[in-house]
Amino acid sequence: MALTKNFGFGPDEQMVRDQARRFLREGFGIEALRKLVASDHREAYEGAAPPAVWDQSLWAQMVELGWTGLGVPEDAGGVGMKTIAVAALAEELGRVALPSPLTATLVATMVLRAAGATAWMTRIAQGEAATLACTNPMGSWELTDTDVQAMPDGDGVVLNGTAAFVQDAAKATIVVVAARGPRGLGLYAVPMDAPGLDVAPDRIVDLTRDQATLTFGGVRVAPEGIVAAPGEAVAALERALPAILVVVAADLCGAAEWQLQTTVDYAKVRVQFERPIGFFQAVKHPIVDMMLAVDRARSLLYAAACAVDHEPGDAMRLARMAKAAACEAGAYCSDRSVQLHGGIGFTWECDVHIYFKRQKHSEALYGDAAFQRSKLAALLDAA
Repeated sequence: MALTKNFGFGPDEQMVRDQARRFLREGFGIEALRKLVASDHREAYEGAAPPAVWDQSLWAQMVELGWTGLGVPEDAGGVGMKTIAVAALAEELGRVALPSPLTATLVATMVLRAAGATAWMTRIAQGEAATLACTNPMGSWELTDTDVQAMPDGDGVVLNGTAAFVQDAAKATIVVVAARGPRGLGLYAVPMDAPGLDVAPDRIVDLTRDQATLTFGGVRVAPEGIVAAPGEAVAALERALPAILVVVAADLCGAAEWQLQTTVDYAKVRVQFERPIGFFQAVKHPIVDMMLAVDRARSLLYAAACAVDHEPGDAMRLARMAKAAACEAGAYCSDRSVQLHGGIGFTWECDVHIYFKRQKHSEALYGDAAFQRSKLAALLDAA
């Protein structure tokens, strides 16, 4: 693959990244995050599943900035930017561990874009949040292994079955569902308040997101809700998957960068034996390893995003490599950020736990490092 110069990261993409970094730094700092999701550990982990917490006024501002429409083509009312710009935005979302449905919406947008669903992308560009429901209750990350059935009903279909591990379902207004029917796999867009759709919140360790199990009990989908006709969804999902992996890997890289920088800052001010702990090799070396892991993952991330934009034939290989590397960077930076904060690193009052939990959740989404490498091996064997 002949990579485009600077991975195709030009002035427009830099503007998106800088705008997002400045806006989120000013509008949603670590104090705001702690107050929103980690003010009370009992509320977070005891009793019924907690409500999905997010700043809806901040969401409205992000919609005004065009973030929901960043990956939506211009003919659908969006900004029409490249995947590299979407990756830059997703990285900034991970950097502040933003509790919002934007990451899930970007993932759903990639599927709608691959299927050419203009009308539904227009709704997203206008500010509706969306999510993707493709995972069966057994937890398969093969997007075609759905448990939902679609039976023809006049010009539309009726959906029955269960979709698990649906991200930010309590915040979304639209869910894109993969469902299998007599003529093959199809994709359907369903309003979250559709009759017959039951949303059961899951209790998860990540404080910055919510997750739910969706049960479809005779949910009717009108013709306008058919995103990909039966038999066409497999190709659409295959086209969308590299971009989906790029979005999640970018979130992992952004959060890992925060873990690295926060640990560096702490090592400069925490004094032991009359020296800052960053003086000692036992602290220096793991921090350097954190930096190397983040840089390696980010290089693969932007190579994958560039391939989605310019070399789609190589996008899947690079996207799986990027997700695997990002998972490993997230895991290592999570581990070292807790350990190098010493005794306080294990406490609720230390903010590193918020990122640790988000990273663990992101690692699992659409397959961890081992899963990606197994798929990569099969991909290389077939080449």
